[in-house]
Amino acid sequence: MVIAFSLLLTLSSLLMIVLVLMHKGRGGGLSDMFGGGVSSSLSGSSVAERNLDRITVGTAAVWVVCVFALGLLLKVSN
Repeated sequence: MVIAFSLLLTLSSLLMIVLVLMHKGRGGGLSDMFGGGVSSSLSGSSVAERNLDRITVGTAAVWVVCVFALGLLLKVSN
């Protein structure tokens, strides 16, 4: 059981990295302080962006469940 959760945690971690890197920058970073963030915020979020947000949140939920499950399993096994 521990191996299954470890594998799922590894896969969800890698997927989270990919999904977060796919998100569009929202500004507010260091480059915006120096005038680099001249972008129009008039356009709403598209369907693809909303779906990407949903997939990211779902993957994060799986990751959190795996962390808690592994913590409980390892605590019980000791």
